[in-house]
Amino acid sequence: MKVVYCVKPGSHEDLEVQEIEAPGEPGEGQIKVDIQARGIQFSDLVQMSGNYQVKRDFPFVVGGEAAGLVTEIGAGVDDVAVGDRVITPGGCVEQVIVRGKAVTKIPDGIDFKIAASFRNNYETAYDGLQRANLQAGEVLLVHGAAGGVGLAAVDIGKLCGATVIGTASSDEKLAVVEKTGADHIINYTDGFRDQVKALTGGLGADVIYDPVGGDVFDESMRCIAPFGRILIVGFTSGRPALAKTNHLLVKDATVIGYTTGGLLKHRPSKYAQNSSIVMGWLASGRINPFVSHVLAMEDVIEAYQLLIDRKVVGKVVLT
Repeated sequence: MKVVYCVKPGSHEDLEVQEIEAPGEPGEGQIKVDIQARGIQFSDLVQMSGNYQVKRDFPFVVGGEAAGLVTEIGAGVDDVAVGDRVITPGGCVEQVIVRGKAVTKIPDGIDFKIAASFRNNYETAYDGLQRANLQAGEVLLVHGAAGGVGLAAVDIGKLCGATVIGTASSDEKLAVVEKTGADHIINYTDGFRDQVKALTGGLGADVIYDPVGGDVFDESMRCIAPFGRILIVGFTSGRPALAKTNHLLVKDATVIGYTTGGLLKHRPSKYAQNSSIVMGWLASGRINPFVSHVLAMEDVIEAYQLLIDRKVVGKVVLT
């Protein structure tokens, strides 16, 4: 079977598609899954470089999000059956053997592509907006709103009753952001501070969701409302920002760093609760994940290049 390996620290161009033996029979408590779709994301690129906060041993299978069909079950598995459609750990590989309790059944009406690509983004957005204590009626400013975690934050922000302002770098991307539910959209090519202040009567945004960092963070500090909160989601700009404590003091502002992985590690019951809530929203149609590109797994290098070139809106999926 085919698998995509990151064999050494480097870039996406160093990835290798290899042929390896398919896994054998699942053991006790395990299941075998034929993976049908795989979601990839920007943080994968950081892992490839060796600079991610959680280090991985090389070589490793690229990606992590996946969805597929259960084909075999081992002894002691009673809550998953052959033929079930599931979200599973896996990544860029054709088959996996995992614990039966590690998978989640896909809600009826949700295809493999959406199932394989929504979870990390939406759980990240929901966990973060909880940490920021976003309230109904507050103003949420989402940067990189056309990206995976950004578009999820727009979707969930509206679900929480916030007024959402989304920023992106092109009118084409902003059209999707607006369709997802943003109340206001801003092309931040020429900055966003003045527009945010104008839209909020001079007060600024209560919560700022920032997966970009760098100059975007710096400008965000100039349009944050009193007692506002900035969520540090990532650094797609390539430069982590430096928060000036005198600015935070004067603005009565808070900067919050968080990771969904940290929540899973340190507060697993809370992680499970949030995951269940997000899955329920998907099943009921209350959230609307978006996939802009679908490629074959063998085209994995091209897929990551689309992310680097900022051509992806929402998510790119490998089938």
